[in-house]
Amino acid sequence: MALVPVLDAHHHLWDLSARAQPWLDTDPVLAPLRRDFGLDDLVPLAAAAGVTGTVIVQTVTEPGETPEMLGLAASGSLVSAVVGWADLTAPGVADDLAALGERPGAGRLAGIRHPVLIEPDPEWLIRPEVLRGLAAVGAAGLTYDVVVRPGQLPAAGRAAARLPELVFVLDHLGNVEVKPKMGEEWAAAFREFAALPNTVGKLSGIFATPAPADGPQPGADGPEVEYLRPYYEMALDCFGPGRLMFGSDWPVSSLGVAYGDVVGAARKLTRDLSQPEQEAIFGGTARRVYRIGAGH
Repeated sequence: MALVPVLDAHHHLWDLSARAQPWLDTDPVLAPLRRDFGLDDLVPLAAAAGVTGTVIVQTVTEPGETPEMLGLAASGSLVSAVVGWADLTAPGVADDLAALGERPGAGRLAGIRHPVLIEPDPEWLIRPEVLRGLAAVGAAGLTYDVVVRPGQLPAAGRAAARLPELVFVLDHLGNVEVKPKMGEEWAAAFREFAALPNTVGKLSGIFATPAPADGPQPGADGPEVEYLRPYYEMALDCFGPGRLMFGSDWPVSSLGVAYGDVVGAARKLTRDLSQPEQEAIFGGTARRVYRIGAGH
């Protein structure tokens, strides 16, 4: 079976001279990321890995970033869609979303994301003002990307249950910590979230976790992935290929593995699926959920 083309449904770009990225200063492990990452860096990596389009996702809670990403997508570049940011708690969030719809490249705006993992309240997503903001996102015809700590995942499920008209896309499988023994609380919350028909899973983030030093190492057939398989199989079982999409989480993933190896690991995990199932995970789901037309 020929390799299916890939739409990378999750990556970031930033220019530190244009906009600070405060989250990069929260952990010494992130030090290698404290430089600019631009489209010129990504394009050759994507081409070598068979990636034909991407979705760029917000990194900061500043209104100026989203119009810049829309402009990048409108330039006819590799970027097919944008997941931006808006203040969900603002009384005028509906007006803010409408204003984004008038920006150049607005047709590429697919969703909104707020980094809930920076919020200390595990119930943040079900606060009344946040639910009101999420409802405005759905009314604007957009999706909502969920980036949470594992302990915030139950609230994400309750928010999705209360807003069936809004599609919730779970980034990085809920930021699960990949361990030999899967956490029971995360697994239960993950299943509850995935059981809702308006939820989608993003197979991203986990690839930045290096293989255990005492386990199998990469061989001639590509990256070692068996340590990831229980988490992949959980996602596949709960969402199915039609509600599961691949994302690299580049350049954050580059802390652990090269871009091509992220794509290679995903291909290796999914190689026993049928071609239509692989096509769904590597592009079809993202195109449907993010409303990405042919040629983008």
